[in-house]
Amino acid sequence: MLCVVIPVQNEADRLNAVLDSIQALPLDLVLPVVNGSRDGSREIIGSYPQKDRIKPIYFEEPLGIDVPRAVGALHAHNMGADVVLFVDGDMAGNIRPALEKLLQSAANGVDLSLVDCYPTLDWEQATPVVRELVELRKQLNRSLGLADLGAASPSHGPHAVSRRLLDSIPFRELGVPPVALVRAVRQGLTVGVAASIPHCELGSPDRGPQHARLIAETIIGDHLEAFCVLNNRRRSRRRDGVTFDGYYHTRRWDLLERVINEVIGRKTGRHP
Repeated sequence: MLCVVIPVQNEADRLNAVLDSIQALPLDLVLPVVNGSRDGSREIIGSYPQKDRIKPIYFEEPLGIDVPRAVGALHAHNMGADVVLFVDGDMAGNIRPALEKLLQSAANGVDLSLVDCYPTLDWEQATPVVRELVELRKQLNRSLGLADLGAASPSHGPHAVSRRLLDSIPFRELGVPPVALVRAVRQGLTVGVAASIPHCELGSPDRGPQHARLIAETIIGDHLEAFCVLNNRRRSRRRDGVTFDGYYHTRRWDLLERVINEVIGRKTGRHP
């Protein structure tokens, strides 16, 4: 079974384009995780034509960055999905060819299929923040013995995971994507780059400098956590006396834990 998980929070102006991108894909299940939306996103989901394959999941409260993926993956796994594709609800660009390549990569047995969103980068023109993010991603990939991934990361762009991956790592770790990458490699799972899409072609909106700064801090902190996990150290988001929180504090681990307990139950031995 092929499933797509679409995190949605106030994406009404772009959601139709995302749904158009996935409509022709050979998907069995579409799981929008609509959280904290007040702009008509819910109504757009309700008007999706292929009613037999869409199963929305609704939360009145925002779940925070990346947590909706974990929630969707949990439900997809519980419903029997063999492959889960993740596509953010604001990726309104021409991404269908990349999504097709991700599904093909998963069909070929890759457990974590990524998109490289920085296939080329003018280092001189890039902002210091972009340079730092790209270098952090490359450094983590090199440390994992996966230098061929370049700057590809589950933190950025659509990606796909296998059921084997979902069976192998805690669902909670999907809420911190670089940690999920480290966990996957440690479990001996396969990771590869299936496609390239320059960041500017994803179609995600420019939400302003404050949002960009907070996203960057979130991703930096996530990578610092990932390096801690890789090196068997206590998890921390601090570097040189600075804690990189960003949007981390908005991640609703309490709601994710509640969903895990509801969907799986305590008898399975799986933990958040």
